[in-house]
Amino acid sequence: MTSTAPQIVSARPRMTAEIMARTGLDEARLARLVDGFYAKVRRDPVLGPIFEARIADWGPHLARMKDFWSSVALMTGRYHGAPVPAHLDLPVDWPEFERWLALFRETAFETCPPDGARHLIERAERIARSLNMAIRNANPGQVPSLL
Repeated sequence: MTSTAPQIVSARPRMTAEIMARTGLDEARLARLVDGFYAKVRRDPVLGPIFEARIADWGPHLARMKDFWSSVALMTGRYHGAPVPAHLDLPVDWPEFERWLALFRETAFETCPPDGARHLIERAERIARSLNMAIRNANPGQVPSLL
């Protein structure tokens, strides 16, 4: 007998299955979230030019973001990267992060069940704060004084 249940590809399958059951999230929902969110970002008058200046081929970027959100939201371990260094040279401050979060929140509630949207938004807010602090504190080429 074959199973119709979706196969969980995860480094932590039990944890991933529990999160999926609790939030209603799965890989298909995360893919819709990522595609919908970045479609909005690309059309946005503030964020669109920032992203378009740095991303020439959106296919690989979207695939990487799907891996990222799978890892962040479902604890699958699919993403292998370093987000902070990739964002350090962006010309953004907190207002751009607020715009990013507004679009993310909107898309999360459009594409996910309420518990799943809240789960994702909590993580997105944490990521935005961390990246904003990293960008603000970055001073390439200079070792900070510890005195």
